[in-house]
Amino acid sequence: MSLLSLSNVTVRYGRLTAVRGVSFTMAEGEVLFVTGPNGAGKSSLLRAVAGVVAPAGGRIDLADHDITGRSPETIARLGLSMVPEGREVFGSLSVEENLLVGTGMHAGTRGWRARCETDLAAVYATFPILKDRRRSQAGLLSGGQQQMLVIGRALMTNPRLMAIDEPSLGLAPNIIDQVYDRLTELRRHRALALLIVEQSSTRAMMVGGRMMLMRGGEILLDGDARALGQSEAMQSAYFGYGEH
Repeated sequence: MSLLSLSNVTVRYGRLTAVRGVSFTMAEGEVLFVTGPNGAGKSSLLRAVAGVVAPAGGRIDLADHDITGRSPETIARLGLSMVPEGREVFGSLSVEENLLVGTGMHAGTRGWRARCETDLAAVYATFPILKDRRRSQAGLLSGGQQQMLVIGRALMTNPRLMAIDEPSLGLAPNIIDQVYDRLTELRRHRALALLIVEQSSTRAMMVGGRMMLMRGGEILLDGDARALGQSEAMQSAYFGYGEH
C-alpha cells in the first residue's frame, strides 16, 4: 500500500504552468529525492502535496485520504510535515518555543504537557545542540542549527512523511552532512518517509534511495538514486541535451 499517491497533478500560477500532469507513488519509509534545474517545478510540487497551493488538476492521496486542495493543517494531522525552503524560524522566540509551535496542540488541552515533554525529549535526542540552545532566540542560531530546528519542529507532529525543500541551501558541506546524517537516522528509527527537493543530484547519490528528475514541470526520469545519478540519461535530461 502506498503512503503518498499523485495522479495527473497540475499546478498553475495564473497562466504559468509549473507542474504538468505529474503522477507517482511513495511507499512507507521510502526516501525520494526530487531533483532538476531551477524552474523545473520541484518546489511547486512539494507545496501542492503539503497543501500550500491548490492543484489546478489531478488528485493527491495521503494514507488513503484524498488531500487534494485541503489545508496544510488538515494534511499535517493526517501525517505529513513540511520543512519549507529558507528555514522559516520565528526569530524572536526561543528554540523551545519554536518547537512547541510545531505540536499542533494548544496549551491546556488534555495530555498537552506530557505529550510535549515526550516529543521534545525525542527532538533533543536527535539534535542535542537544540537542547543546549533551547533558551536562546532562534534568530541567533547558525544556518545549520536553524535547519535542524525546523526539522525538529516538523517532527513535533509525529509525521509519517516529511517533505523537505532544499535542506542543503546555503549550508557548508560539513553541516549538510550532519543534517543528512540525522535525517537518515530518523528514517531508520521512526520508519519516516522522506520527500526531499534538492537541485543537485549529488546528495541523492550519496544518501541513496530513489530519485526523480523534473524538468519543465514534468518527471523525465525515475529510478535508483545512485544508478540514475551516474547515467548519461541523467545528464542529458537535466541539461536538455538533444532537444531541438
